[in-house]
Amino acid sequence: MTPELRSDQRAASPSATMTAARVHAFGGPDVIRHERVPRPDPGPGEVLVAVAAAGFNPSDVGFRAGMMRDVVPLDLPFTLGSEAAGTVVRAGDGVERFAIGDRVVGRLDEGGAAAGYLTASAARLVRAPSRLPLAHAAAIPVAGLTAWQGLFDHSRIEPGMRILVNGAGGGVGMFAVQLARRAGARVIATAGPRSADRVRGYGAEQIIDYTRVSPHQALDRPVDLVLNLVPLPPEAAEALSRVVRPGGSIVSITGPVKPPAGSGVAATHFVARNDPAQLTELIALIDDGGVRVDVAATRPLAELPAVHRDAEAGRTHGKTILVP
Repeated sequence: MTPELRSDQRAASPSATMTAARVHAFGGPDVIRHERVPRPDPGPGEVLVAVAAAGFNPSDVGFRAGMMRDVVPLDLPFTLGSEAAGTVVRAGDGVERFAIGDRVVGRLDEGGAAAGYLTASAARLVRAPSRLPLAHAAAIPVAGLTAWQGLFDHSRIEPGMRILVNGAGGGVGMFAVQLARRAGARVIATAGPRSADRVRGYGAEQIIDYTRVSPHQALDRPVDLVLNLVPLPPEAAEALSRVVRPGGSIVSITGPVKPPAGSGVAATHFVARNDPAQLTELIALIDDGGVRVDVAATRPLAELPAVHRDAEAGRTHGKTILVP
């Protein structure tokens, strides 16, 4: 049990204001405002975290544009960012899980990571990996949990299975390829020329350059599982499901996939959930050296509108983190 915080620790207070990337109206990247706002104070069971970095995810584009309002209702204005790593600087009443100075990481379901400080329930945070720079830990929660749940909650991986990771060059692909290999699967991955070497380094046995050929054209025989990580029009989704053997499955994080009638292929679409216990397991693998974390770009928080523009234009590759 963490010792009770002294009164001087609880009173230790950073600046009463902070910078934050906020949205006052839904729209394009230009609606993101980099502004000075009051620093939040932790409530009961919460901690105040000095943010080392926030992770960028494609879903952030949907939050900014208003496409996620039916999934996660948000009151305007709101601060962007659904994952962060940082250092605990204050604790609310009843917090025994962390002490001042602890390095933490976590997923924030209602945003708030793209700022100098954030408050979060202590129960939703976990200790950051010790072998990574703290800022790099911000690349883990959303992508790592999505890959973990796609492979282990919504699939039944067995050693020797052939798995196609479609869209392996991004943050989710980074974890998916490595976790599938650790589970004993043989991994085939689609990736563009800029990310092919990196994905091969994660353990993919075969790389399909999606800019030149489709998986259906490149594979010599069907696979047991497809983990789809990219948005697909209906005809492309159906074509992708044709590379799965009868009795196999296709799991998609971007939208439902409908296999051809009578194919015998099971299809699942899911939205990853926040699971601190799974995140803790993943971080243990990272600290043991079994899973590596690559950060493709580190950019100032003030450049977040440009990051959104790059993402919408298809110019982002790998994982981007933002530092306040």
